[in-house]
Amino acid sequence: MDKNLITLDKLPVGSFGKVRKLVADGISRRRLLDLGLIYDTTVESLRKSPVGDPIAYEIRGAVFALRSEEASKILVESIYP
Repeated sequence: MDKNLITLDKLPVGSFGKVRKLVADGISRRRLLDLGLIYDTTVESLRKSPVGDPIAYEIRGAVFALRSEEASKILVESIYP
């Protein structure tokens, strides 16, 4: 794995990342693609729930929550605003 890539669940709140790879399979992969998590898409980590899971993300103006289990299957390159 490229050392510049981190999983989406490790992206700090308030930070941005560009999707570089999905390591999910089957229905899980299809769901992530349907949410718009395709190569080169910018994702912002908005906030964590009080317990820490799930985490809210913004992509193309839409806000959605992913559990850490799902977010860990998305590799992003951290970018700075």
